[in-house]
Amino acid sequence: MLKSLILSGLLCLGISLADAQTLTMPPEIQQAYTNGTRAMNGKPGKKYWENHARYHIALTVTPPSNNIRGVEQITYFNNSPDALKSLNMKLIVNVHRAGGRGGSADTSAGIKVDELLINGVKTSWDNSVAITTNQMVDLAQPLAPHDSLKLNITWHYNLSKRPGRDGVIDSTSFYIAYFYPRVSVYDDYKGWDTQPHTGSLEFYNDFNDYTLDVTVPKNFIVWATGTLVNPNEVLQPEYAQRLEQSLTSDSTVHIATKQDLIDKKITQQNTTNTWKWAATNVSDMAIGLSDHYDWDAASVVVDNKTQRRTSMQAAFADSAQDFHHSVQYGRYSLAWFSNNWPGVPYPYSKSNAFQGYADMEYPMMINDSHTPDLTFAELVQDHEQAHTYFPFYMGTNESRYAFMDEGWATTFEYLIGMAERGQKAADAFYKNFRVTRWTHGKHEKENPVITPSPDVTFGAGNNAYGKPSLSYLALKDLLGDKLFKKALHNYMSNWNGKHPIPWDYFNSMISGSGKDLNWFFYNWFFTPGYIDLALVKSDKTSDGYALSVKNIGGFAVPFDAIATYADGTTESFHQTPMVWKENQKDITVNIKTSKAVKSITLDGGIFMDANDKDNTWVAN
Repeated sequence: MLKSLILSGLLCLGISLADAQTLTMPPEIQQAYTNGTRAMNGKPGKKYWENHARYHIALTVTPPSNNIRGVEQITYFNNSPDALKSLNMKLIVNVHRAGGRGGSADTSAGIKVDELLINGVKTSWDNSVAITTNQMVDLAQPLAPHDSLKLNITWHYNLSKRPGRDGVIDSTSFYIAYFYPRVSVYDDYKGWDTQPHTGSLEFYNDFNDYTLDVTVPKNFIVWATGTLVNPNEVLQPEYAQRLEQSLTSDSTVHIATKQDLIDKKITQQNTTNTWKWAATNVSDMAIGLSDHYDWDAASVVVDNKTQRRTSMQAAFADSAQDFHHSVQYGRYSLAWFSNNWPGVPYPYSKSNAFQGYADMEYPMMINDSHTPDLTFAELVQDHEQAHTYFPFYMGTNESRYAFMDEGWATTFEYLIGMAERGQKAADAFYKNFRVTRWTHGKHEKENPVITPSPDVTFGAGNNAYGKPSLSYLALKDLLGDKLFKKALHNYMSNWNGKHPIPWDYFNSMISGSGKDLNWFFYNWFFTPGYIDLALVKSDKTSDGYALSVKNIGGFAVPFDAIATYADGTTESFHQTPMVWKENQKDITVNIKTSKAVKSITLDGGIFMDANDKDNTWVAN
């Protein structure tokens, strides 16, 4: 009753329901805007900051032993206005000890720190809590604003024998990720990121600079995030030359074939070789290695203005036929994403598809599983490549707001799918894989998309993938491609290399489009809505028909009113989500036609209706 009175009062004052729908913020996020670290125009505030580090990591790996030994030096820069009395260290690989991602606990896993020095002083570390993915380390002296410190850490752990996001793929093929102690994010709205990882949530990292040395026995090839800086030291001249050739080749170069691997003549024949990698302004490093994986590579122009090329590589078992196509799949997707959606040149010098088990993205690396279905293999690779932009180009907090990366990757997966297979096939896959289960499921427990990922209690996958993707596509329909891309580029330009939160997205799209979109974002992100329209009635007018449409589910979706005429022909009248701006429950849609109508049906296309039995009106 009170809500009704308030809304009635607003209407009397000339304030529409749409204008009354404000995008509420939790207190800590409101404080960030008050403090000036974020601005309501969508840009980082004048006082915005983020912390940064330089990592030098050296790993020793000796398959078939799964023991990983590492030494690292971290130079950590405190750009915040706060004196830090402690550091929160992330130990994500410890998730295996807790039995994350549905597996049983692996008691042999978990990082063991052998030594920790802070500014050269030995510091205590409690290895008894290696089950946790966070460990707070107190500092002898607070780290002052705009100062730095050095951490030297020696550690070891056993790589999980249950392959997934990381792990032993076979006795001499490993995928190594989340493998080093790192300083977690300290940000302007929550302070230290202490979100525990149970295996289902993803990640939140600062943008750092890395050098990585990986020492392995001879005849092992290493692939990793970044640029290989010493190919001539680890590869025989012929293979170093093949790698060099691939960097300017559109055609796939077979750097290491099955026969080459059998002949064991690819690497320098030292007892061990140290592969050296470098990457700047990235959020993480990942590594793949094997002594029997094929190695293919080519390159593609990703920036037509500068003619900059990106290397596309693949590492895989020779028997995996889908991976024999990976380089060309990748060349197509990298160029398409760069020139179409999002229409931002791929930002890195390389991408690598590595055969594993996770179907998971990492900076410049993809850990994909093998499938005999080539269409599905291409689609999964497209999805992981799309993640380059969200969360790597845009440093979103996946562990708190998963829809800020998974929703976009799902959207780009659909858009590139139309280019690859046509709209009919792309629509069918999107509906079957991303929408059907949700739209035909139960909706009484829906969580608004804005709900922080750890707090989602129902349909977590829907909140991360399908629902936000549909919102992005609905906004694209509302604004039109040109204005939508202008607004999207405004958001990406504002927050590339930074840590955007949902309100930065909302505000950037509003300022970039110049449109009032508060009502739209409130509808899609702050309500427990779903998709269910009903065509209540259709009244004849002087120039056509007036359709009374009820929005049972609540989401502001586009739809087509498809008229079937008495002569058997049909005509479609498209309605963008703008029709819902003033009233998101009941609207009248006028369609103009002089022909006699037999029936009218509401059709949302990929915006599938939970109950389409009430979507048709039939003339008497």
